[in-house]
Amino acid sequence: MSLAKKLFGSLRPTASNKHNYPAYTRSVEEQYVQTLMTNTMSNTFYADQKELLEDAEQLHREMAENNPTFMAKAIVYARNEGFMRLQPLFGLAVLSGVRPDLFAAIFLQVVRIPSDLADFQMILNGLGRGEGGRAVKRQVNRFLSGVSEYWAIKYNGRGRGYNLGDAIATAHPKPADLKQQALYRYLRGQEANLTLLPQVEALENQKQAGTEAEQLEWIHRGKLPYETVTGAIQPTKAVWEALLYQMPTFALLRHLNALLRAGVLDEKRNLDYAVSRLTDAEALRKAKILPFRFATAFHQVENPVLKDALREAVELTFGNLPELGENTAIFLDISGSMEGRYLEIGAVFALALYKKTQGNSLFWLFDDDVLDAMPSRYDSILTQAARIHTRGGTDTGAPVRELTRLRRKVDQIIIITDEQQNAGSPFYEELSRYRAKVNPEVKAFIVDIAPYRHAMVPSRDTRTFYIYGWSDTVLSYIAQTVQGYGTMMEKVDEIELGLELEQTK
Repeated sequence: MSLAKKLFGSLRPTASNKHNYPAYTRSVEEQYVQTLMTNTMSNTFYADQKELLEDAEQLHREMAENNPTFMAKAIVYARNEGFMRLQPLFGLAVLSGVRPDLFAAIFLQVVRIPSDLADFQMILNGLGRGEGGRAVKRQVNRFLSGVSEYWAIKYNGRGRGYNLGDAIATAHPKPADLKQQALYRYLRGQEANLTLLPQVEALENQKQAGTEAEQLEWIHRGKLPYETVTGAIQPTKAVWEALLYQMPTFALLRHLNALLRAGVLDEKRNLDYAVSRLTDAEALRKAKILPFRFATAFHQVENPVLKDALREAVELTFGNLPELGENTAIFLDISGSMEGRYLEIGAVFALALYKKTQGNSLFWLFDDDVLDAMPSRYDSILTQAARIHTRGGTDTGAPVRELTRLRRKVDQIIIITDEQQNAGSPFYEELSRYRAKVNPEVKAFIVDIAPYRHAMVPSRDTRTFYIYGWSDTVLSYIAQTVQGYGTMMEKVDEIELGLELEQTK
């Protein structure tokens, strides 16, 4: 084989995307990280739910057979660093049937809360694995030993598919004391001594309360979480008001509309409290709420005071993001396939990036053409994001081509796209030309918000980095990489499994 063929032969696209434009097939490990981090199984512009589910199962099984250790690490990474749930649980279910030892090593790092366990059991059943066998039951027992009263009232969910009671009936955990015995009996729907479980007793009494005053008394006495109350009774205005003052920040954000409809926020005292919570920088930092979550609420509420609070909240959120360096080019795909949530997320994300660079970066929109978004450092992120709309086709090479034409030197390029090229020249062709003519050392970050498995660059390009999906770690990852940290794949490889081999029969 000639040196030229060895060096350049693999750069030729080996696949096509859904518009038959050149794409590159990445390693199965990278495709796997993408699937885990995208975590998408709903309908998309180019692939329906059935196609995505079949692709995901095929990839999980391929990884389990060929590289189960990497698979286990990637599952842990996606669940704990990427804050994803469904795909990691899907992978865990597949892994349990192939490598019980690896499955046991990571189970409690992936199944974190009862709803994780319920979904895991549902997936197992859907795969035809039933209860999963002894290896699964042992791990379920470990999980059930940590069940609390709070979990019992929040996640009991009888009649809603798999629940904690089903898990107890299947795994038969041995209670450590009388309180745990009462808790297990309650979760199974059996008669239990509720005096040992004061929070559970408060919930059951609240369900039977005949007056609003009694309902409020049990809510306060049991410190009942909002989910259990709204699931058990039809909340009145007074009940919603009581719940307002004990909701976590994210729950408050999600229930602004309900509080408005109930009239709770018509009262200045309550509105002021809600605004103070939404604009509490420390609370927002601890809640780890992503900037795009505010965009959803912003579109839903009409109250001008709340809209201003949400604008401020997003500014506080981006303020906690890491430094990326000011010499950055940010390109946002506004083609037709980005319509809806993709654009909503991408616009807020891109504007937060822009503001983080003190307005010294570029922020361009692209479809078939390139448009300078002319963002303001002073206008709010949400207001500016609402002005961005989809149009045209997708030419991912267009913004890099314009960068080359202007001879504008940047240290890093961040492109936010669903990668569905259908016009113009490919991204990698233009990136190579930019590196040859302007800056050979430029790093490129492709934030891929769609679950498709083709890529815009060959895997041998060590200066281009893929980011799959959305979480509050994305900017940290970019910042770390700019400063010389490893790739996402290396981050996965660094994970310690703490593997203890189990004897399985």
